Amino acid sequence: MKVSAKLNNFRMPNRKVKLVADLIIGMDIQDALNQLDGTIKKTSPFLIKLLNSAIANGENNFGIDKDNMYIFDVIVKEGITLKRWMPKAQGRATPIRKRASHIEIVIAERVEGKGRKTKEQLEKEKKARLDARAKVEKEAIAASKKESEEEVKSEGLVKEVKVTETSKIKKSADAPNAGWSNKIFRRKSGM
Repeated sequence: MKVSAKLNNFRMPNRKVKLVADLIIGMDIQDALNQLDGTIKKTSPFLIKLLNSAIANGENNFGIDKDNMYIFDVIVKEGITLKRWMPKAQGRATPIRKRASHIEIVIAERVEGKGRKTKEQLEKEKKARLDARAKVEKEAIAASKKESEEEVKSEGLVKEVKVTETSKIKKSADAPNAGWSNKIFRRKSGM
């Protein structure tokens, strides 16, 4: 069975992508990941990400065993071309072509059907993942409710403390020397 993953309008010329893509055709999955990881080109991390996506497609959608997969083909096509202008001397302008490419990685099984999961097993695993996710979400909601209740209680205590502090300030403002005139005439005027 063949499984694919696509990346459209990747902003790099197809001739540069083909340099890296041609290295991994026919390799096993782990060998291809190691090869891409060791290749020093700008396209390598993006091809690793695309290859991991294709692996996940095979495992989750069709139940293919990762150890039984190999890279059947890597198709690199020319994508859109953005046309820009570069100003040159004496009022001239020359065109710049910023090219993009479409990449498709096709993965196949070495031995047809070896280690493949049945539809029932795939559905059971999917249901288990959904149940686990729902359980985590319920725990997060319960924790957030508990935190919000604690915040409400702590805010009530903070308000009580603020009320007592403001009452102390009002009492000190009633002192005989307190007032706005003392603030003004206490300043140094430089005379």
